[in-house]
Amino acid sequence: MPLSATVIGALLGLGTQMYSNALRKLPYMRHPWEHLVGMGLGAVFANQMVKWDIKAAENLDKILLRAKEANERRYFDSDED
Repeated sequence: MPLSATVIGALLGLGTQMYSNALRKLPYMRHPWEHLVGMGLGAVFANQMVKWDIKAAENLDKILLRAKEANERRYFDSDED
């Protein structure tokens, strides 16, 4: 998964830079170092998004578990009184 996110992010950064140059009617590879920076930032962004998604899923599972436990205490524990 991290490899595919890195590749997708790098392609996103490269595509963004090339699109920017195309809009300004400049040569696509005008400053090659800008393409490398865009690819690097895109790769970092995509990897952080994957990490954030995993963390959000874990947090959601914890919240749902707490809500389920609270509902069970509320409805099932009150019958014992």
